[in-house]
Amino acid sequence: MQVGEKTLLDIHLDRLEKTNYPIVVATTTNVDDDPIFALCEKRNITCVRGSEQDVLSRFHQAYLMLPADCIVRVTSDCPLIDPGVIHRCVDAFYDENDSMCYVSNCFPRTYARGFDTEVFSAEMLEEAQSTSHDAFEREHVTPRFWQNKEGKYLLRNIEQPVDHSSMRLTVDTSDDFRAIQTLIETYGAADLSQPEIEQILIHHPEIGAINAHVEQKKNPS
Repeated sequence: MQVGEKTLLDIHLDRLEKTNYPIVVATTTNVDDDPIFALCEKRNITCVRGSEQDVLSRFHQAYLMLPADCIVRVTSDCPLIDPGVIHRCVDAFYDENDSMCYVSNCFPRTYARGFDTEVFSAEMLEEAQSTSHDAFEREHVTPRFWQNKEGKYLLRNIEQPVDHSSMRLTVDTSDDFRAIQTLIETYGAADLSQPEIEQILIHHPEIGAINAHVEQKKNPS
């Protein structure tokens, strides 16, 4: 989908590049995703392709392309992902100095939905890839970490003082797209930080009203 002169994926990648971290796009082998691969080639960004359902295997492929001790997971339905939030999550991961540490800003959520960031170790990813057989875990990549059924992971949540979790900046429906389009084309949100974008939504509740009725798909767990 295009907003102004750029696709949402272009905007997403522009913002990720501001982290100065290496980027790998993990898409599918579906013909419909050929344009994603082409965009990555044009931008000289590493792209791996794999199973539509087994997203975990795609993340493992991405890791093998560019080995690192720390993995950041973000999803492209969050075009306004924020580099500052990502840095805070990565800093928290390294502060803990624990290879079994999982950091996110989602449990509980205080940031607007659309700034979702997860950080975990390469060791955890390797373990999940080799031992996860549950279809839900393989599709959603990180449930075994945040569910922590065995109590083996150190869970760390990044929060902000004011709860803006009711704000919706993810793009799953046409109304979600309209809200993001308004933020980007009218208010220049593609170049703004997470606090600045949330302030726009506070001062212009009519934007949030566009997709306020959209109910996020619930995790079966």
